[in-house]
Amino acid sequence: MSIIKFEKVSYSYPGDELPSLCGIDLSIEKGQFVAVLGHNGSGKSTLAKHMNAILVPDEGRVLINGVDTADENRVLDIRRNVGMVFQNPDNQIVANVVEDDVAFAPENLGVAPEEIRRRVDAALKQVGMYELREHAPHLLSGGQKQRVAIAGVIAMEPEIIVLDEPTAMLDPMGREEVISTVTRLCREKGMTVVLITHHMDECVNADRLVVMSNGHIVADGAPAQVFSQVELMESEGLDVPDTTRLLYELKKEGVELSLEALSPADCAEEIMKMLRG
Repeated sequence: MSIIKFEKVSYSYPGDELPSLCGIDLSIEKGQFVAVLGHNGSGKSTLAKHMNAILVPDEGRVLINGVDTADENRVLDIRRNVGMVFQNPDNQIVANVVEDDVAFAPENLGVAPEEIRRRVDAALKQVGMYELREHAPHLLSGGQKQRVAIAGVIAMEPEIIVLDEPTAMLDPMGREEVISTVTRLCREKGMTVVLITHHMDECVNADRLVVMSNGHIVADGAPAQVFSQVELMESEGLDVPDTTRLLYELKKEGVELSLEALSPADCAEEIMKMLRG
């Protein structure tokens, strides 16, 4: 059974003429790292908010571990199971000390004090912030603040973490910190990660890339496979990796190459294979 399942989901914000989601069908398996890419207004953040019942469908249904998000009696269960991280870490930080902030959510869930201590320490270690546990959050960098916000979600021990453009307000170093952190959570801890982004480079190491446009899914597959559809990506106002672009331009000149080599090493190998004949 899919851990997240959208079944013909449509949603319109009150007062909007056009729907933000148009009959979305989407299944995500446990332990997958799925990146959702799209320009502003594509529906990707609306999709994210349906994953922990911030929004519920006008039509269709969303199932989290088989539980319908429209079931008002199960909303707390869903939100315990799906942790959300948003764009601005300052909006998620509520305490004056890092470890107190990470403890906030499990305290509200009624977790025993000794268990909270264990969870807080473990979560801060997982995001590389344990050494700063007694610091004031407002003195941290943007990337560090976002890692504290992620630790606060991890301390709830959800199966799924959904990040809605978590790097939008960060500099390149902060972006790298956050993306490497969530990638490690998926690869080493087996968490299901859904990353909403408009940064092409943040999608490269995902298991799967979903591209949204005007409330529809227009591409879904491995990142190398999706990025190889250069004309489609361009039509959506989205970029492709430099490696894909190089191979695409060579192919336009009549050179037979695969466009699915994303890393510089794989790109170089593809060109060398061509040169060797």
